[in-house]
Amino acid sequence: MTIVERNRAALPVPYAIEIPDRVRKERYFDPGFYELEVERLWPRVWQMACRLEEIPHAGDFVEYEILDQSIVMVRADDTSVRAFQNACRHRGVKVVGGRGNCDGGFTCPFHGWCYALDGTNTFVSKARTFSEHNLQPDEINLRTVRCELWGGCAWINLDGDAPPLRQCIEPFATIMDAWKLESMRAEWWCAFRLPVNWKLAEEAFMEQYHVIETHPQLRIPGRYPPRDGAFDPRVFVESELQYLHTMSDGMDGMVLRDIELPDDPALARTVWDRTLNDAVTSWHRAEGHDLPDLDELAAQGLNEPMAYCFPHFFVLPMYSSASSYRFRPLGPEETLMEIWSLTRFPEGGEPQPLAPPEPWECDDPRVPPIPTQDFSNLPRQQKGLHAKGFEYMRLSEQIEGHISNYQRVIDGFLAGLSSDELLPALRAVNVNPLDRPVVDVGI
Repeated sequence: MTIVERNRAALPVPYAIEIPDRVRKERYFDPGFYELEVERLWPRVWQMACRLEEIPHAGDFVEYEILDQSIVMVRADDTSVRAFQNACRHRGVKVVGGRGNCDGGFTCPFHGWCYALDGTNTFVSKARTFSEHNLQPDEINLRTVRCELWGGCAWINLDGDAPPLRQCIEPFATIMDAWKLESMRAEWWCAFRLPVNWKLAEEAFMEQYHVIETHPQLRIPGRYPPRDGAFDPRVFVESELQYLHTMSDGMDGMVLRDIELPDDPALARTVWDRTLNDAVTSWHRAEGHDLPDLDELAAQGLNEPMAYCFPHFFVLPMYSSASSYRFRPLGPEETLMEIWSLTRFPEGGEPQPLAPPEPWECDDPRVPPIPTQDFSNLPRQQKGLHAKGFEYMRLSEQIEGHISNYQRVIDGFLAGLSSDELLPALRAVNVNPLDRPVVDVGI
């Protein structure tokens, strides 16, 4: 009997994952299942609330919204960030919205109650008209929210008893530390409104099974050595360069030419990887960028193309730069997805903070080519899940296993498992999701 089965009597999980390679369709649109996620999942998980360059100066703030919760993230001084529930302690009005600077503190726009950057109430208008029990100091300060900093981001957790951030995001954190994620800065930031469940949106990026059919431009002749041994080093180099250009179309990247390769395919792959790594590392370090040694990353097995952090954050490192994804549910069948293009800048040469983007529709012509192709499948899939004769997804146990893995972790939260019981499961899913088999997550 699994941990979830032992807990179902107290906290039943509808449409639970009972066969690991089958996922019931109702998990993606059933209002009751969605409400369980709202109640039992999102209030207990660490969430990436903002990038630190969004609030570079003391008094800078930005609003983070998740479901019906509004959190204000504020730079308290040069190094610390505080998070508060964005509700005045008088009558619940949002104290701030969007982003800005409140160096003198917060003032509620409704009746003028004031708060310092640490959330302490500093002024109540017409205070003498209130009963003493309504003005107890500890009760009229802004409610704090757990906040920790890591990877160039501020993270929040609405559960005051949750384990520390680092414990909940390993081994993702160790892998991204090796990539020096904290030294990257955003060069652009886009948002997309997707007419699909948040889990369905994430799963489009959790496997590579779809790549050849969905992204035919990546079907590049010569990229993989032929089995008959007729290997042409020049064709291989051109194919790799074409692949990098295609992958970076609208997503940014860098390439190089004039590499001499041996005729042996295996040696050619090794020489290509090392040459490209050395060239990228040398160029960026000459520019004053904080870049790890890419050959050392490869030697340690940390040169993964994607890292996932449960429940809503992805980083896709590629040589010197990375893409970063964040997903937030807007309803049972609507999702906000954001993409940051991250790269490295010399100290003192960082770009100005980016304004929060207005979300585009999934078919907006400004969406880069590869996400456009990914997005084209999603509304069709969300619609198809409602088919009367469709009961559950049939996953490839070997290459789509991560979908099952993280879905079973969701079941653990919905079943009300303790943090101690959930930590091993989190460590099992905070990894590269691509081509992952079904694994035992302890749930």
